Amino acid sequence: MVAPTARTGKEEFRLRRLDKPEEFRAAEELAALVGADVGETPVPVPLQRTVQDNGGLLLGAFVDIYLAGFSFGFLGWDGKTLYVYSQLTAVRPEYQNHHVGRMLKLRQREEVLALGLSEVRWSFDPLLSHQALLGVRRLGAEPDRYLVHYYGRGAGTEGSAVPSDRVRTVWRLNDPRVVERVSGASPTQESDSERWKGSSPILETEVGEHGLRRPVSVEEPSAPRVHLEIPFDLALLREHEPDSMRPWRLAVRDAFRASFDLGYRVDDFAVVTADHERRSFYFLSGPKPTGTPAAP
Repeated sequence: MVAPTARTGKEEFRLRRLDKPEEFRAAEELAALVGADVGETPVPVPLQRTVQDNGGLLLGAFVDIYLAGFSFGFLGWDGKTLYVYSQLTAVRPEYQNHHVGRMLKLRQREEVLALGLSEVRWSFDPLLSHQALLGVRRLGAEPDRYLVHYYGRGAGTEGSAVPSDRVRTVWRLNDPRVVERVSGASPTQESDSERWKGSSPILETEVGEHGLRRPVSVEEPSAPRVHLEIPFDLALLREHEPDSMRPWRLAVRDAFRASFDLGYRVDDFAVVTADHERRSFYFLSGPKPTGTPAAP
C-alpha cells in the first residue's frame, strides 16, 4: 500500500509506521533533541522495536528518507477501556511550523480506528499553549484529570524548581466534536472573543514588568461558563520572568483542581487578542443542572 502524503508548503511528508533499525535510531535521536521541551526522555531503540511489534504504534513523518517527526504510543487498559496511550509526539524544530504534529495525530487516529479501538489518551503540561492548541482546539481532545507532580522532581519543562504537573487528556475518536475538529472546522476568532467576554475568569492575571502576564488570584468557578488563562508563551516567561514559573504552576493547578472537583469540563482552548495582546485560555463549562425529582 502506498503511504499517504500531505503537502505543506514546499515539503511533501510521507506518513507511515517506523520499520527499519535506522528509523528507530533516528526517532531516538529526535526525542533526545526535542524531548526536553516537553519533559520526555529518549525512547531506546529496543523498546521502540518491541512496542511496534507487540500492539504499539510508532508513526513517522518523512521528507524523502529524513525523519521530520514521529509519534510513539502503546496499548493501555484501565480495567474498562482498551485504548492507545500516546506517550510522545516529537517534531524537528525546522518543521514545527509545518503542521507535522497534527498530521501525525490524524494518521494515529486512522491507525487506532483500524485496530477497532476508539480512544487515544495522553498527558501534557497544561502551561504549554501550543500543546493545548493542538490537542484541545484542533483535535477536539478533552483534558479530564489533573496529575500533580506526575514525573517527580527534575522532570518537565522547568527542571526541579517547578513541579512536573500534567493533565490527562482523552481523545474520543468518534465523538461528533472530534470529527468536526479533525475535519478542520473550528470556531471563528469573533466567536472565541465573544465566549471569552461572556465567561467568568477563575484565574486573574496582571502584566508584569517585562510585559508578560503573571497570576494574581484564583477563585472557585461558579458561573455556567468560565475561562482559565495560561501563559501565551512559556519559553518567553522562562527566559524573562523565571520567578513567575512556580506561581503560574500553582495557580493553574488550583484552578484546574477546583474546576474538576465541581464537575466542570474543558470543552475548548483559544488564543484571544485583546487590546493588541495575545492571550491563551482554556474554556470550561459547568455541570448541567439535574432535573427536579418526580413527586412520589
